[in-house]
Amino acid sequence: MGPTASGKTELALEIFDRFDISLISVDSALIYRGMDIGTAKPNPETLSNYPHALIDICEPEESFSVNHFVNLAKEHIDLALKENKLPVLVGGTSFYFHALEYGLSELPESTKDSRKHFNNLLKNKGSEKLHSQLVKIDPKSAERIHPNDSQRITRALEVFHLSGQTLSELQGNQAINKLNHQIKKIILMPDRSELHLRIEKRFMKMMENGFLDEVEILRNNKNLNLDLASMRCVGYRQAWKYFDGVYDKQEMIDKAVIASRQLCKRQCTWLRDENKALILKKANIDEVIKFLQ
Repeated sequence: MGPTASGKTELALEIFDRFDISLISVDSALIYRGMDIGTAKPNPETLSNYPHALIDICEPEESFSVNHFVNLAKEHIDLALKENKLPVLVGGTSFYFHALEYGLSELPESTKDSRKHFNNLLKNKGSEKLHSQLVKIDPKSAERIHPNDSQRITRALEVFHLSGQTLSELQGNQAINKLNHQIKKIILMPDRSELHLRIEKRFMKMMENGFLDEVEILRNNKNLNLDLASMRCVGYRQAWKYFDGVYDKQEMIDKAVIASRQLCKRQCTWLRDENKALILKKANIDEVIKFLQ
């Protein structure tokens, strides 16, 4: 586990070289095909030498729920154990990790009409106004959800709209579908200043590697728009708006880097609550081996 740009993939590959393991991605951006550069997806050669489950499993216009992730992750964990391999989950989507470890509450499924309704509300009012609505309906959830996190705000409002109960009430119910295995957690947590530097360097490298060309190809897909979860991935939204003429190039770069840093901050906050984990400022394979043994 670890925030964005902390070096999780590199450490996972080192573990792969030392143990008989099966790598399972825990990343809500790497699931999408055709979104390679902006998500910092391992390149095809790396994926060929170090196969990861749950990368490139759906199209950017398709919806993918955390429940779907949990079911697939459990299948791959069971498969690895059957083959006498150690399943190693690697990624930065804390919500996925949390759902896998602690289970999910039974929440009402989204409907086509409800998604359309809340996407329209988001367009017309913006995430901060909707967050204010959530504060009145469900202060507990509003406290946990950032005012810019439009996806989770609209979902919390949708749950109340569909069930008449708040998200925090339903999440307090008995959790289902949790993983029944002992888990060992390794958290890569470099200093914040170093992470900020890495985030900026990495984004500039993405720009050099053709990130804008990638976004242009995605924009040609008539099924894609900025309301979809895939286009809310950091960097893509800002680049899309650059092509819409909302930002100039430098503004787009600055806003993408700021959004990555905000994501990093949220990830660090979540990871600080993890206990019984090996926390490393920098990757150290010997420490990892000792911890696993």
